Amino acid sequence: MLQCTAALAAVLAAMVTAAVAGPLASSKRGLVFTPNETTPADDTIWVTKPTDLTWYYNYQGSPASPFSNIPQSQFEFVPMLWGAPSSLDDTTFLTTVKSLVKDKGINITHVLTFNEPDGTYANGGSNIQPSAAAQVWVNNIVPLQTMGIRVGLPACTGGSTGIPWLQSFLSQCSKLVSTGGRTQNCTYDFLTIHWYGNFEGLASHMGEYSAAFPNKTMWITEYNVDNQDLATTQTFYNTSADYFDRLDIVERYSYFGAFRSDVSNVGPNGAMLSSDGSLTDIGAWYLGRQATGVKRTQGSLGFRSVIPQGTTAALTAVLAIVLLL
Repeated sequence: MLQCTAALAAVLAAMVTAAVAGPLASSKRGLVFTPNETTPADDTIWVTKPTDLTWYYNYQGSPASPFSNIPQSQFEFVPMLWGAPSSLDDTTFLTTVKSLVKDKGINITHVLTFNEPDGTYANGGSNIQPSAAAQVWVNNIVPLQTMGIRVGLPACTGGSTGIPWLQSFLSQCSKLVSTGGRTQNCTYDFLTIHWYGNFEGLASHMGEYSAAFPNKTMWITEYNVDNQDLATTQTFYNTSADYFDRLDIVERYSYFGAFRSDVSNVGPNGAMLSSDGSLTDIGAWYLGRQATGVKRTQGSLGFRSVIPQGTTAALTAVLAIVLLL
């Protein structure tokens, strides 16, 4: 009887530890780097050991200066062609990436393309017509593919306009690369997903992309559940991170929240740093560390107020058995 009680108590302790820790340790995690000029010291938090982050992007074609001395093999920079240049014949992005590879010896193996081209400038989108994007792609991305660089399909918004925009883009691109009466397609290596909303919507959105563009892996390069209470936000993080880590179809993911809570545009609870620059629980979990208990408004320790989804009932059941024994 005592042995049984001890065993159940051990299970309970392990579950409590797992609940506090959240999903830890994943090589898929990367950084959406959004520097704040007023708090430059925050930039080094993401690469200070221990950290699970293996790659990053900064919405630009050139590496971010805070990480310039870190080898590509340790913290991979992924260039992004954010939008369309003023001239569709402009090949600045192509020249920049080729220079990184040939002149600076940086092993660029992946590139991202077009940030929310179906979205407006006011909402952070690059607001590009599919035909214009196709021309820029042919001029800048296709030559990189001949160098063996893997490319992502443009990262549309999580709204209903995304898939139709991509389908039109691929159709327009096909027309540009088809010659001599022979139809050819513009190719890509992985899908790029953005999502802001609950986990059920995220999973459904990923399913829709898999159906529309089958047999492709995914990078979820922006995601969060914006403007929610702390419990909802932490549960979303734990559930989605565990989901991404379990799915082979998900190659990489990057949580949008690498900033302080007082400047967050996804709500203060969605940020990975408190208002004084300390890692929140989500920030610590994302780096592969244990929960900090840091409140969003300051850096002092506090009680962690939420347990990941699905854990409460199990903890209650085990505790009841222990007490009965």
